[in-house]
Amino acid sequence: MEEQKKTSADYQRAFRERMRAAGYVKRDVWVPPEQSEALRACELALRKGIVPIIVKRRRAGMGNTTNSFVWTTETLLAALTDTDAVRAGRLKVESIEGLEPCIGIRFPELEDLPVFMIAGGTQLLVSTLLWRVDEVADPADFNKLLLRTHKILPLSTFGIVTMPDGEYYELFGALSAASDLEEILEEIETLGDNVVQVYESFGSYLKRAD
Repeated sequence: MEEQKKTSADYQRAFRERMRAAGYVKRDVWVPPEQSEALRACELALRKGIVPIIVKRRRAGMGNTTNSFVWTTETLLAALTDTDAVRAGRLKVESIEGLEPCIGIRFPELEDLPVFMIAGGTQLLVSTLLWRVDEVADPADFNKLLLRTHKILPLSTFGIVTMPDGEYYELFGALSAASDLEEILEEIETLGDNVVQVYESFGSYLKRAD
């Protein structure tokens, strides 16, 4: 029997159930757009039971002046495989071969939500596909909305990518290839959480199924 394709509602439901099971409650807050990243960092720290001290992160292209090591796809896959997140089953990682080899990452607690990470040159790129462009009721209006609201998603950016079966909206984040492994894991987990927020916030702009 063909496996049923997961929908955005499946990912949203799995995310809410995971948060409730962990003992968390949802709280809506209002902050200036430029403080969205700081708020997200606070949320992640508070989930771990600590009062956060927020340190400015290295972003893509900024480099690391104290460490000459940079990740490749092969070394990063090996390091991720040996993390607590993978050993505990919170993440699944695998090598995906192609013209540009990448790392496939899945979130078992979010209905195996798939994301992909590539190490190339001075930066790491982690991304996931959202919807086909032709699934959106009014793409032009929707694109304007994304440009106006993208700051509510810290560390992540919207884009459009061409795939063999058409154009897709994607959500992606980038950081320095010299970043610490802990920073890389934070980027991956943040992208997963942001995808669920995107489904919740923008799912109503999709075409209605007949």
